[in-house]
Amino acid sequence: MNLRCTQPEDLINMQHCNLLCLPENYQMKYYLYHGLSWPQLSYVAEDQNKKVVGYVLAKMEEEPDDDIHGHITSLAVKRSHRRLGLARKLMDQAARAMVENFKAKYVSLHVRVSNRAALNLYEKTLKFDKSEVEPKYYADGEDAFAMKRDLAGFSMTERCEYDDSVDESCLEIDCNNRGTEEAMKKLSINGEDEENNESNDKCPTKSN
Repeated sequence: MNLRCTQPEDLINMQHCNLLCLPENYQMKYYLYHGLSWPQLSYVAEDQNKKVVGYVLAKMEEEPDDDIHGHITSLAVKRSHRRLGLARKLMDQAARAMVENFKAKYVSLHVRVSNRAALNLYEKTLKFDKSEVEPKYYADGEDAFAMKRDLAGFSMTERCEYDDSVDESCLEIDCNNRGTEEAMKKLSINGEDEENNESNDKCPTKSN
């Protein structure tokens, strides 16, 4: 299994992985926005046949009144390659890149309050802490926990021992439309895009 920085040709495969694994999905322009703005931060996991089996989509937040920090926008691992520790390795690689390239102090994400398996993974394995509840964060009205992971002391040489038996089947991170519109406007010549008015297709089952 190989982890590497995302290349432009990976984006369509990342989107396909997202559609297979997550109930909330993004338009291709949002992947492009991440790739063009923060090419150092997103990673893919590929199998021995060079096929993408997982990814992490990450960015730096642009909030001048806050500490420098990154954000995990989306994370997915195909069902056939779960319980291999890939999600945690992808998350650590993105966090490491945030520290090395931007001196990030912490990394954030959002997760549904009902997603207990994911909360267990983020808190116990990845050392995220809940910071607050954001009401009606998701498109269906469900609240989200905002979570943070302190990156102080996180270095390129840090290596973690993972319990590969941890269930990765309920990963779900910040896959909603809040905040997406601003990013889309940056990619639109006139700040308008008819596609933004269309509702995103939903994955029929939440498998990641």
